[in-house]
Amino acid sequence: MFSWVKQEQGGRNKDGEMYQTVTEGLQSLYLKKLLPLEETYLFHDFHSPALEAADFQSKPMVLLVGQYSTGKTTFIRYLLEQDFPGMRIGPEPTTDGFIAVMYGENEGIVPGNALVVDPNKPFRKLNAFGNSFLNRFICSQMPNEVLQSISIIDTPGILSGEKQRISRGYDFAEVLRWFGERVDRIILLFDAHKLDISDEFSEAIQAFKGQDDKIRVVLNKADQVDTQQLMRVYGALMWSLGKVINTPEVVRVYLGSFWGKPLQNTENRRLFEAESQDLFKDIQSLPRNAALRKLNDLIKRARLAKVHAYIISHLKKEMPSLFGREKKKEELIMRLPEIYTHLQREHHISPGDFPSVTKMQDMLQHYDFSKFPSMKIKLIESVDKMLATKIAGLMTMIRDEESKAPPLLVSGGAFEGSQEGPFGHGYGEGICAGSDTEDWIVSREKHRYDEIFYMLMPINGKITGVNAKKEMMNSRLPNTVLGKIWKLADCDKDGMLDDEEFALAQHLMKVKLEGYELPSELPEHLVPPSHRKNPDAEAQYNNSED
Repeated sequence: MFSWVKQEQGGRNKDGEMYQTVTEGLQSLYLKKLLPLEETYLFHDFHSPALEAADFQSKPMVLLVGQYSTGKTTFIRYLLEQDFPGMRIGPEPTTDGFIAVMYGENEGIVPGNALVVDPNKPFRKLNAFGNSFLNRFICSQMPNEVLQSISIIDTPGILSGEKQRISRGYDFAEVLRWFGERVDRIILLFDAHKLDISDEFSEAIQAFKGQDDKIRVVLNKADQVDTQQLMRVYGALMWSLGKVINTPEVVRVYLGSFWGKPLQNTENRRLFEAESQDLFKDIQSLPRNAALRKLNDLIKRARLAKVHAYIISHLKKEMPSLFGREKKKEELIMRLPEIYTHLQREHHISPGDFPSVTKMQDMLQHYDFSKFPSMKIKLIESVDKMLATKIAGLMTMIRDEESKAPPLLVSGGAFEGSQEGPFGHGYGEGICAGSDTEDWIVSREKHRYDEIFYMLMPINGKITGVNAKKEMMNSRLPNTVLGKIWKLADCDKDGMLDDEEFALAQHLMKVKLEGYELPSELPEHLVPPSHRKNPDAEAQYNNSED
């Protein structure tokens, strides 16, 4: 069946493992290989709670984070195209808790305390944050086509000031970190008039450290400023983000106005449409990439669990057997950066795989190092084997599943028909212009192109490539682009251009100069009438000329 499975009795491998789906394989590997290592070295106390079946089987989740009145709840309503239970929208801080918007046959709200005991929902481990958090956590269920493919998590609006952070009654950053480890996409929303990143917002973004590949930024309400102001706003946003998100890569920022009301400034309408389509494509791809994302998260978790095991076992080895334990403990905590460096050299581990030194030092204060477990080589080897062989097998299964099953895309709501119809992005523009008209669109400017054509001294109704090149070079387009235009325009492939082919080349150059992309093959509506297979096309073209 699969090359990595050695067929034995009953079609199972030597470990008795046979997976029907990637999700089943991930869950099995975690329970058998990684979970024993995590439990032995107290991984769940230091880093992240244990994963459950719902974590592997849940739909892709999108987490929205931003300051108050940046349009988080409105963005959800824009995607769903309908209100959801518990929704409140206003200029003041309205959403004061976490709302998980999920699919359900019956519309309603499930409170947090009931939600964390539901084995079918991936929120059971949130019970550790206590009643202060659970009283501000609900699940909004409704029958909506978009929610059949993804779930969306709305978060409280972030405020500035130390007082606001304390009054929440729970560790807001830790809750965000918990969600950040489990969601498929993290969307940071900014308002064109609110670009400042408060202390709490900065702390929230820092909670997503290690999840940089999931983060996208949306600059909402961009229609409320003109083009010149938008350039300044965009630059200021990138400068602010650069101080908080410490990555060499530039984070992807989507510009737009994500609600159903008319644009206040329409001069950037085309830009906003292109940006919204890019964002929709990114969200639509989440179901297709869900298995790969879970596989990637499991690998990151396994690497961290291995490093944690090395740290704990090293601290245990350094402890004296009888006297001076407290003094030695304080010394080891102070020397933790040196221990990190030692373990990196000894086990050939990248520095990026190690947890935060400061956070680890704070947590180690509450533990007795002498009770830590010693190094168990078999547990480490089991995880190494999983990473080296089993994960590669699941990668093969992912490719097989993608090739056999139709592509999974988010549909419904704002995603419905976003690529089709006269209001789809790019419809009737660029290379698509004239696709729904009866006449040949090039004929509208052909009289002007004919003047240039006959100045190039055609022979037997055609001009040579040399003469055409001189004229086409005046466009200042690169030779690679002009070469592609020549191939598209030379319909009969004779190395020369007649008057229609030359007009087509001029039209394609115009399309490219206006900022549109060229097709790999010439669309039917752009084929010159005399070169079409349909004999009626030329007659129709001649009638339009008359």
